[in-house]
Amino acid sequence: MSWSDPLLASNALIKVTPGLMIWTIVAFLATLYILKRAAFGPIQKTIDERRQRIQQSIEDAEAARTEARKLLEEHRALIGQARGQAEDILGEARKVADAQRQRVKEETDADRRRRLEETRRQIEAETHRALEQIRTEVAELTLIAATKVTRKALDDEDHRRLIDDAIRELDFSALEQEKAAR
Repeated sequence: MSWSDPLLASNALIKVTPGLMIWTIVAFLATLYILKRAAFGPIQKTIDERRQRIQQSIEDAEAARTEARKLLEEHRALIGQARGQAEDILGEARKVADAQRQRVKEETDADRRRRLEETRRQIEAETHRALEQIRTEVAELTLIAATKVTRKALDDEDHRRLIDDAIRELDFSALEQEKAAR
């Protein structure tokens, strides 16, 4: 098939027409100029803005991730410190509890010793009073017995002498040894 073939020449789209070609080129260049001025600039500007927003979002996300990692590390460090402080507080509380337990024990022991000593003193005082009362009753009984035996009234000096003799003859050493043993 050559250019001179009648089938090819009859098709208007294939036929070379110089005037149409020039007007097609002029229309194409005008359209290209208008598109460049009116469409390509704003489209390119929109694409560039979108590219910058995406880039900024990526940078912001990276900064947020870095900040999150930093905060996570700080959080972990704070948790570690809190655990350490909690252990310190528990240790201190144990020490305080042990000290209080020891103090209460010492106070209880001191109170028990004080009460025992007070009870001992009371027992000694009661023993001393009982011995004095026994001596007084022995003296009175001795006077009564002496009056009945002699059948006469004795004066104060005789009473005193008889009481002293009777008391000297009594043996209170067993009671006093028992008191000392306590």
